[in-house]
Amino acid sequence: MLFKRLTVDVFGFTGGGFPVTTPNNPVRIGSCQCGKGCDLLLVAGPCVLEETTSLTIARRLRQIVDELNHDGFPVQLVFKGSFDKANRTSVDSWRGLGLEAGVKLLAEIRDAISTPVTTDIHEPWQAAPVGKVVDLIQIPAFLARQTDLLVAAAKTGRPVHVKKGQFMAPQDMRHVVNKLCASGNPNVILGERGSFFGYGALVNDFRSLVVMRETGAPVLFDATHSVQEPSAAGGKSGGRREFVAPLARAAAAVGIDALFLETHFDPEQSPCDGPNMLPLDALPSLLRDVITIRRVVARQ
Repeated sequence: MLFKRLTVDVFGFTGGGFPVTTPNNPVRIGSCQCGKGCDLLLVAGPCVLEETTSLTIARRLRQIVDELNHDGFPVQLVFKGSFDKANRTSVDSWRGLGLEAGVKLLAEIRDAISTPVTTDIHEPWQAAPVGKVVDLIQIPAFLARQTDLLVAAAKTGRPVHVKKGQFMAPQDMRHVVNKLCASGNPNVILGERGSFFGYGALVNDFRSLVVMRETGAPVLFDATHSVQEPSAAGGKSGGRREFVAPLARAAAAVGIDALFLETHFDPEQSPCDGPNMLPLDALPSLLRDVITIRRVVARQ
């Protein structure tokens, strides 16, 4: 039992104490499914929603995914965009359109490209109005332990994607799953986006993907936030986008159900997270690589 030995020897726990209510796997997100036996789920879009560019980015993403499916590289799309970046480094940084305008734009994008949409919430009161519009609710990594936020998200009835906190051990994400399932929502996806090591960068421990999968929930890898360098660019976050593709390919080799990528026509013109975003033109090649690697792993 290689997996059992890995979790015991490396992390010192036996896998006990997991949710009494087993999370759903696969998880349905609008017209998409994420999990066992499903095609790769791509969660992609700009860091923050913009009135002038977001729909154009969404249409290009839809085109890329349609072309990949036509060429025999099956992939599903959920469009992502934040209505509020509540954790910007500087108080002077632009935060976004706000909840009302943001969810309105997400609804327009969903209808325009016939694709499920997702956004993140930061406070419990945001869950209900966001849940009326989006198909998937995202919980930011900094807030993964916030019980009231998780419960509010669960009560919307929408599936919930929770990014593992940069400060959390992967086995502790079982408590996140417990909170959501105990709140009546077993539709949980767990995301990996790197851990803090205290020197201005994030480091990925790919064992986390294996350990989080033991909860029974589908596992997502956030390739662009994994190369972020928090507060490294003089009042804003920096990043190393040249590492996005290598990390995404490595995660696919370990085993993932979904891939998260923030992307833009011109990342340097994005109002946030530009240094770690992937240019849209680089997306088709990377997705072909990731899907090919997943096929090889599935045959093992």
